[in-house]
Order: sequence, then structure tokens, then C-alpha cells
Amino acid sequence: MLSEHDRAIFNKYRKIVDDHILDFIPEIDPLSKDLYDSMKYALLSGGKRIRPVLVLAACEMFNTPLAFVIPYACAVEYVHTYSLIHDDLPCMDDDDMRRGKPTVHKQFGEANAVLAGDGLLSCAFETMNKDMLMYLDDPELLKRKVRAAYSLSKGCGCRGMVAGQVTDIATADEQSSTDLINYVNYKKTACLIRASVMMGGFLGGMNSDTWEDLSIYGENIGMAFQLADDLADSSSGQDADEATYVQLFGREKAVELAEQYIQTARNAIEKYYDHGSIYRYLADLLETRIHE
Repeated sequence: MLSEHDRAIFNKYRKIVDDHILDFIPEIDPLSKDLYDSMKYALLSGGKRIRPVLVLAACEMFNTPLAFVIPYACAVEYVHTYSLIHDDLPCMDDDDMRRGKPTVHKQFGEANAVLAGDGLLSCAFETMNKDMLMYLDDPELLKRKVRAAYSLSKGCGCRGMVAGQVTDIATADEQSSTDLINYVNYKKTACLIRASVMMGGFLGGMNSDTWEDLSIYGENIGMAFQLADDLADSSSGQDADEATYVQLFGREKAVELAEQYIQTARNAIEKYYDHGSIYRYLADLLETRIHE
């Protein structure tokens, strides 16, 4: 059952992300107005803001000041939004609508959509690097921020999300297997979600024990998140041409596997009690979704 208290905390952090999401977009020359407009359009098109909220969970988990974390939360959302813009392109998933609105390439053209994604990815690292410059005189705090940025780099790049996207495309016409689907789900989705959790931990100054717990939580909640999406798509008929765990083994087995991931994630953060309410809420939310 979803806790109203946990929901309120989650929504509070989500609103913080919405309030600051445009704050770190650098000033763009009027001659490049289409770039700004397309980036803004994508960022303000809605979304659950789960990944940046998981970064902001550091404020609750480690009593970290909001100002210390917000640039990194927004950076994660810039990366996630860039990935969605590129996913929707004709050369990828070829989607015309996202969240009830025309996708960026339908609204601004394919070339501008590619460049908007490029711009958001660049903004993410410009935002974090600019913030780091304020901490050059404090090596310990700077180290936390460098580790957070590295976590995002690894989670979204050629060892994470991009690797998963490439494999997904390359194996589209091949016979699916559990190992292949698990690899794609982990790389394409879970890596960025795990990176978001770990970024919050690094910013909060986590110790080695907490590192292990948050890593387990992030990996498992990320895998459950992808299964929840696949189950929802299966119900609406949106995954007819995609190889998913649901297609391979059926809904019942997919729900069972998602429940296992969710329980493993819960076990990892159980000891943190109220300090882990955002993590707990997301697990509860996913459990509700997989049974809809």
C-alpha cells in the first residue's frame, strides 16, 4: 500500500526538480533559438522525474543541503531527456507522440531533434563541471561531486545506456533469450537509474556499507522499472514489435520476476527506515504498477 507520507516527500522533491529544470541551461545565442526551444520543449513535456528525485534522495538519506545536490539532479534529467529525444527518432523507435504531445522531431524537425539531444547531453556535464569549480578549495566536497559526475558518465555512456541501445538495435531481428533481454534491460534502463541512486550517495558522502546497499537497490529497482514499463506496454499493445521478457515468458512470469527485483531492492534499504522513504515509495509504486 502506498504511504501518503512517502508520496508527499516524493512529490516535494519532484516539484523541486520541475522548479529548477531550466535553471542550468546556459545562455544560448538568439541565432540558435531553435536549439533552446526544442530543448525546453522536451524538458517541459512532463514525466515522472524519477531519476533526479533519486539523486535528491541524498538530502533525506544523508541530510545533504538541497543546493549541493540540485545541479546534479537536473543533470540526470538532461541526460534522460536527451535519450528520449533520440529514442523517438525515425532511425530508432520512430515514435510520433510522447506523453500525449508530438515528439521533438515531429515538432522541430529531425535535425533539430538530434541537436537538441546533443545539447542536453552537453548541458548535463557543463552543469556539473561549473558547479565543481565552486569547490576547488574544498577537496573533500569536490571529490564527492567528481564521483557523482563519473557515476553519471559511466551509467549513460558506452558501458551503460548507450551500450544497451546499440545492442537492442543490433539484435532486433535475432531470437531473444533471457540473457540478452536482461543485458539490454540492465544497460539501457537500470544503469542510469542505478547511477542516479549512486550519485545521491556520493554527494551525501556515503560509506562502503551504504555504497553496497544503494548499488543493490539501484540495480534491482532499475530492472523492475523496465519490467513495469514492458508490462504496461504489453497491456496497451505498444510492444508488438519488441522482444521483451513479457513476450518471451508471459505476464505471470514477468510479474513474478519484477516482484523479486522489488523485494531485493526493499531488503537493501530496509535498515535506513525513514531516511529511505523515497526509495521505499518507488518500490511500492512499482509494485502497484506491475499489478495494474
